[in-house]
Amino acid sequence: MSTLSDENKTNNYNSLRIDLHSHTTCSDGHLSPQELVSRAENYQIEQFAITDHDTVDAFSIAQQHIDEQNFKLRLISGIEISTMWENFEIHIVGLNIDTEHPALTTLIEQQQNAREQRAQLMAEKLTKAGFENCYEDAKLLAHQGTITRAHFARVLHNRGVVSTMQKAFDKYIGKGKRAYVKPQWCSIEQAILVIHQAGGKSVIAHPMKYDLSNKWLRRLIVDFSDAGGDAMEVASPQMNEQQRLFLRQLLVEYQLQGSVGSDFHFPSRWSDLGKNLTLPDDVDVVWQHWQ
Repeated sequence: MSTLSDENKTNNYNSLRIDLHSHTTCSDGHLSPQELVSRAENYQIEQFAITDHDTVDAFSIAQQHIDEQNFKLRLISGIEISTMWENFEIHIVGLNIDTEHPALTTLIEQQQNAREQRAQLMAEKLTKAGFENCYEDAKLLAHQGTITRAHFARVLHNRGVVSTMQKAFDKYIGKGKRAYVKPQWCSIEQAILVIHQAGGKSVIAHPMKYDLSNKWLRRLIVDFSDAGGDAMEVASPQMNEQQRLFLRQLLVEYQLQGSVGSDFHFPSRWSDLGKNLTLPDDVDVVWQHWQ
């Protein structure tokens, strides 16, 4: 894929409409691939990535819809790979990847098998907690596709067990809670290797969401960088200016590229496509490095 023109490479990153992290019903998003890219087009997003959890099923569907509707939107192939690092679940986004590369398809199969086993074990624990048939209901919400913890949270919320989806995590399925099941994901090193084999760029997703101290965040970035990682998300809708400046400092310190992403799952007043994704003009942005 071609790079941005030179006139767009300096001092006007924020005049572009770019969102490189979003989800569809192929994982835990609420909009279909067609609905999501239509929304992105309506929001005049120029470069847009669908980064579903451990699957690339949405990409061809979305691209076909873009072609049929003659949208101006440029779709970047992507994925969000779940990894384990120091007992933390860390998400690594792959951007501008070959979605059919054998190394990627093999990893996806392994991750999906691990995800399915986790879902079944989580459903068993929820049954013991008094909530039967959660797996079946989560499967329906997932449209027979990838089941994530968010689907179980929606099940509990829909049943009135909890008042919000977040409370489902806080009380039942979050780390250390009665229905939590420790994931068996790949390592960060493996995720980066496969993304590179598929010709893409590896990105630490939403670094401020992992509840890491600054010391531990630095350790994560060091390990990510040492493994050949490329970039980090430094702008998301709910990030404040102090957090952006701190992440920018880390980008410079560890010579990483910057990325932006709403992590969009469904429309809300707190988050939407392209919302609040500005960043300093001097950041070395990942989209300048597309092959």
